[in-house]
Amino acid sequence: MFTGIVQERGRVASFENGRLVVESSLQPAIGDSVSVDGVCLTVTGQENGRLEFDVMAETVRWAKPFGAEVNLEGALRAGDPLGGHYVQGHVDGVGAVRSVGDPFWFDADPSVLRYVVEKGSITIDGVSLTIAAVDDRGFAVAFIPHTLDVTTLGTLGPGDKVNLETDVLAKYVERLLKKA
Repeated sequence: MFTGIVQERGRVASFENGRLVVESSLQPAIGDSVSVDGVCLTVTGQENGRLEFDVMAETVRWAKPFGAEVNLEGALRAGDPLGGHYVQGHVDGVGAVRSVGDPFWFDADPSVLRYVVEKGSITIDGVSLTIAAVDDRGFAVAFIPHTLDVTTLGTLGPGDKVNLETDVLAKYVERLLKKA
């Protein structure tokens, strides 16, 4: 589990044959989980400032391709502050930047939008954010300058793809209501 509070921007060194290598100053142990642009991955190797991950075909199918830079967050540990919201690192869909400015607008598939509510939480490329507005095609997010500076979101432009994860609580509520 993660909070969506990015700890650093890493640089992709390589991604070949399902093996992702990211340059990072994070020091997780082998077997630990790390959110890479919002995708929960298990560390399978770590040395000399590089983290290695085996990426399953399911991840490649559901997530956007890894870019040159990625947002990184180590897994939440008991007793850590919960500064963002509960994030699983399970991508619900890929959205696209509609426009940048104040606010940024993102287009999303209806399967994602069903869980999006104004003032609710969303994770974009692993970053915990609050939804400012919703329309039939997507949602808006207002960024503070700090978020744009310390994450990859400040480099986004119209048409760029982003990983989206909606609030897990909404999915549980929907599931429980279906059984009622």
